[in-house]
Amino acid sequence: MGRGPLRIAATAVLGLSGCVALAACGDGNAVQGNREVAGGEAARGKAILTANTHGCGGCHTIPGIPNAHGTVGPPLHGMALRGYVAGRLPNDPGNLVRWISGPQEIDPRSAMPDTGITTAEAAHVAAYLYTLRDIPK
Repeated sequence: MGRGPLRIAATAVLGLSGCVALAACGDGNAVQGNREVAGGEAARGKAILTANTHGCGGCHTIPGIPNAHGTVGPPLHGMALRGYVAGRLPNDPGNLVRWISGPQEIDPRSAMPDTGITTAEAAHVAAYLYTLRDIPK
């Protein structure tokens, strides 16, 4: 009879810690933090993506951007909620801008090419991507 309450308490603690661990790495909804991009304006980022000068929509599906239905790269919905950029870098404004403007400098084996996008343009694009909070069900 002495083991029953202890077993119940241990099960409750393990269950609670499991829930915390899942919340921390689940679908990214637990990701919080600064999503303000210095020098970035979401409206300008949307205009850059819509113009498709750098070909982003040819590889990515980007919500809110006409004709951005590419399937080579990952869809960019929910970028504001993701924990990582390209599965490698913590998702913060500096890393997202670095990735957009120079993916080959970060990972030469990445399929994402250098597109010629400037750091200033990348800041605007990152600001737009951080407006994307919806994840399709």
